[in-house]
Amino acid sequence: QHPELQAGTYTMYVELAGAVILGVVIAAVLLKKKQETLKTQDGWWGVGTPLESPEDDSIRPFKVETNQEEIEDLYRRIDQTRSFHSLEDSRFQYGFNSSYLQKVVSHWRRDFDWRKQVDKINRYPHFKTKIEGIDVHYVHAKPKNLPEGVRSVPLMMVHGWPGSFYEFYGILPLLTEAASPEDITFEVICPSIPGYGFSEAPHKKGFDSVCAARVFHKLMKRLGFSQYYLQGGDWGWLITTNMAQLEPKIVKGLHVNFAPPAKPSLTMTLSMLLGRHFPKLFDFSEHDIKRIFPCMEKLVVDAVKETGYMHIQATKPDTAGRGLNDSPVGLAAYILEKFSTWTDHEFTNLEDGGLERKFSLDDLLTNVMIYWTSGSIISSMRFYKENFSKGLDQPHSKIPVIVPAGVAVFPNELMHTPKLWAKQKYHKLVTYTLMARGGHFAAMEEPELLAQDIQTFVKIVEKRK
Repeated sequence: QHPELQAGTYTMYVELAGAVILGVVIAAVLLKKKQETLKTQDGWWGVGTPLESPEDDSIRPFKVETNQEEIEDLYRRIDQTRSFHSLEDSRFQYGFNSSYLQKVVSHWRRDFDWRKQVDKINRYPHFKTKIEGIDVHYVHAKPKNLPEGVRSVPLMMVHGWPGSFYEFYGILPLLTEAASPEDITFEVICPSIPGYGFSEAPHKKGFDSVCAARVFHKLMKRLGFSQYYLQGGDWGWLITTNMAQLEPKIVKGLHVNFAPPAKPSLTMTLSMLLGRHFPKLFDFSEHDIKRIFPCMEKLVVDAVKETGYMHIQATKPDTAGRGLNDSPVGLAAYILEKFSTWTDHEFTNLEDGGLERKFSLDDLLTNVMIYWTSGSIISSMRFYKENFSKGLDQPHSKIPVIVPAGVAVFPNELMHTPKLWAKQKYHKLVTYTLMARGGHFAAMEEPELLAQDIQTFVKIVEKRK
């Protein structure tokens, strides 16, 4: 072939290859840009129209308080409750067993000391600050006696429903007081989701998980943090996941102990169809197979049985919530039933729902009292409507998480997520741990196990392991 023709052909191929490579690079950049970041706009959740003047960004110390009038009102309502017999041999299969509820109520009325629990709550510093028109409450637990030259690592931990910041009181000392020189010492910020506990409820419609994520980023920036870690379960899982999607350069790592499957991908669908017969093909463990097969029973029927509350709260929260806001006994039954069933589904077959196997009544009732004294049950239930009313096809459901992620899989969690499924959402999955025991309220039920897994995850990300 003629040399000039060969040179021309070679040049054409080089240009073609260059164009293809450039196209791939541009597509990758655009795709990456499209996938990486969740978009959001500032909101205003206060009463009326937004203020024209700049928002007060001061941080105010806050203390939980009580008084005799509040306690006497509680006692009066408890004394006037109307009991209703459970069916014979029904245990917790119809909900909270009435016979055991009498024991809980008796303890609440005679032995539970709310003033003492308030003192316990106030052991850690509490603060409030106004963000997007509403007061946001948070606990700020700083390490004491840090060795010289050692810096603490900032970590935000976010609760869910029907929990509160109090869920973290067992794990806070394990994170803020290093057990050995090799351990990381954390500075932990535990906010109350707006509408929960001592955070003000939004006054306008539409406050969903992405709004909470945006507000919590503003909180961390206001506290002076430029980068930080996140941890969450239940709604805290979604809020912290959204935070990682919003600001991937700011979030150093995300650790979750609840990770419901993302939108079904082809890989997930194939694993559901073939995984029972070819588990190694999908890296399924024995626990994976036990929890997800047969799929119709484990992923659909069981889910329907346990999500009646969700349908109510995602449609008419104000109707059901009104009764709970008036009756402390009704509120306790509604909340504590979840601490039974979601800790271990087998507890439905026990007369006492297994509640005191994992928790103390004082801790459980303290969580109930946070809802009762703040009058926040209705606004906490609305969070379901705000998230589900926008449909299941929200932008965040399609965007992967590209920050380093760790998933702690507790064996009795409500919904199980195999490693393959977790990787569909969390593209940089650093740790995936099948925990030795535990259920949905991991921080409260198994603080040592959860703290250990958080340590392991952060050490790897920080390259200390």
